[in-house]
Amino acid sequence: MTPEEVSRFEAAKSKIIGQDRTRIGIGTLAEKTVHAVLKNYYAPDEEMHEIPIENCVADIYTGKEIVEIQTRSFDRMRSKLDRFLPQYPVTIVYPIPHIKTVYWIEEESGEISGGRKSPLKGTPYLAFPELYKIKGYLKDPNLRIRLALLNMEEYKLLNGWSRDKKRGSSRYDRIPVSLEEEYEFTCPQDYLQLVPYGIPEPFTAAQFARQVHIRRNLAGTVLHILHYLGVVERDGKEGRAYLYRVKE
Repeated sequence: MTPEEVSRFEAAKSKIIGQDRTRIGIGTLAEKTVHAVLKNYYAPDEEMHEIPIENCVADIYTGKEIVEIQTRSFDRMRSKLDRFLPQYPVTIVYPIPHIKTVYWIEEESGEISGGRKSPLKGTPYLAFPELYKIKGYLKDPNLRIRLALLNMEEYKLLNGWSRDKKRGSSRYDRIPVSLEEEYEFTCPQDYLQLVPYGIPEPFTAAQFARQVHIRRNLAGTVLHILHYLGVVERDGKEGRAYLYRVKE
């Protein structure tokens, strides 16, 4: 990130987290803080926020393009995309936790404990189960996808079913700490950056998974989308597994 981008993100974070913002009731799931910070990062001018367009409300409308901050459930985007894409360039921003520190909230007392750093680091591949839900729109020339890797604090409620109340618990909120990196996809060829350079071809989903350090089932979803976009092609099978190579 450039110094200007870092400064702009810090300003957005200070504007949102620095205020005494009204929080929704404990036990309610929401991604409000991440959403609010990113909305102010991408459009510091609040006059561009929550603009009615085509019987929907756009998170950001700059006068030229629409930006939607979508923290989950991309399937809910379909009706908006049907209305927006024929007339406007649309960018969907999807935040991904890069380095996450988890805190626990006791529901009755409100006491906060924990502060354990998750051993797992977020990668752009984590977006693909959501991208699968809008697969039919990914080739639209008016659609852009931007993945924002954020270091963040995650607050969870101690209301799960296990003895320590952590398993099956509810997420209360996520607080962005810093913006680590962004990936932008404006056309199918941009997705080629997610295929490791020099990977031996042809390769299976299992071999791809080992190369990029993700689970086999996630690698299958990634390659399914890349094949749909024409970035990779299938080149026979090895047993029951498809073989893939980068499409020339």
